[in-house]
Amino acid sequence: MTGLLDNLGKSKLFYLRALRSMPGGVNSPVRAFKAVGGAPIYMERGDGAFITDIDENRYLDFVGSWGPLILGHAHPTVQRAINQTAALGTSFGTVHENEILLAEKIKRLCPHIDLIRFVSSGTEAVMSAIRVARGFTKRDKILKFSGCYHGHADYLLVAAGSGLATLGIPSSAGVPEDFAKHTLVAPLNDTGAVETIFAKYGAEIAAVIIEPVPANNGLLLQSRNYLSFLREITKKYGALLIFDEVISGFRVAPGGAAEYYGIVPDLATYGKVVGGGLPVGAFGGQGDIMRLLAPLGPIYQAGTLSGNPLALAAGLATLEFLENNDGWRKLEYETREFVQNLRREIRGCPVNVTTIGSIFWINLQPETASKAEEINPANAEKYGVLFNRALSLGIYMAPSAYEVGFVSTSHSRADLADAAQKLAIIIKAL
Repeated sequence: MTGLLDNLGKSKLFYLRALRSMPGGVNSPVRAFKAVGGAPIYMERGDGAFITDIDENRYLDFVGSWGPLILGHAHPTVQRAINQTAALGTSFGTVHENEILLAEKIKRLCPHIDLIRFVSSGTEAVMSAIRVARGFTKRDKILKFSGCYHGHADYLLVAAGSGLATLGIPSSAGVPEDFAKHTLVAPLNDTGAVETIFAKYGAEIAAVIIEPVPANNGLLLQSRNYLSFLREITKKYGALLIFDEVISGFRVAPGGAAEYYGIVPDLATYGKVVGGGLPVGAFGGQGDIMRLLAPLGPIYQAGTLSGNPLALAAGLATLEFLENNDGWRKLEYETREFVQNLRREIRGCPVNVTTIGSIFWINLQPETASKAEEINPANAEKYGVLFNRALSLGIYMAPSAYEVGFVSTSHSRADLADAAQKLAIIIKAL
């Protein structure tokens, strides 16, 4: 299939230059096109639901900077907030008003958060939340789930998600066994496995950490009953429950998955949307737990650029726009309509399309999947064909079969209907 892939000359030249200066030519492995073939495409600008590369090819974007751009690219409200803040200074290394405003906004949207602290990435948020959980419980072990990705901290790169799965790496080199020995792993959606682990290690487990909407190894939706089970068993054994809402936070509901499922975690981590497209992370939870953080308590955590004024201004503008414009309801409606259109067009094909909030996933197998072990690795090769054919028709999807897609408020119903038709033609041809 011909199309935009015939006009990528500048991108190819840029990639050759990048290879001489950066490992693999990229600053994050999943940006490479290793799993789908070819060289990564260099983007020059974004506008609403579209991105344009340096060869002037325009694509409907379903990656959205991997989730943060819930309002789309260069949204006027967010741009205005960034510009106004930047005019006053980009960083102070001191306290400032935006910290208070965004913290208050998040607390209103997420009633399970008493206190919150801002950091600079989702990885940092999860690292800090686990440190707090260990300090609060005075225990060492944590329980995570295979396929759930919680950042690239050493002790969390065990049975992690999409990045490692895309590259075919079961865990990362450079992680000493001693660092990971306190990390226990269970399959998702398996109560028996969790009960067995707690029966053996219950008195040593500081926390259970889970993506309540696992979206880093496909979209592996869990039942409310299963998440409720995790809530109850952690209470029974005196462990904390941590919801990693770096992706699901402010995507599936105003209060994230905690609101969507009606389950209150002890701690939660955030990123993506809460920074409006700029680097940010956050973690928060119950006051008695969070008050153990320095300067109030003995658990140390710090960051020179934590709570950066630009990032917090962008995040606040994003959340306020969604709140004032019925954004979450519209996003869910239009995403579901897009998925239903696609399902209708590919009826009879051995393909699953899963959705929650404004997230979707095209799984090229007939069986549904609620755990990483249920995904057929052979799907990756078929997805490479889907990815490249979609690209040639002006649709930019994640360069990995294990990554999800994101819809923004800038995607029009016409954009989505057109994309559903094009994707259906490709899928049926597979």
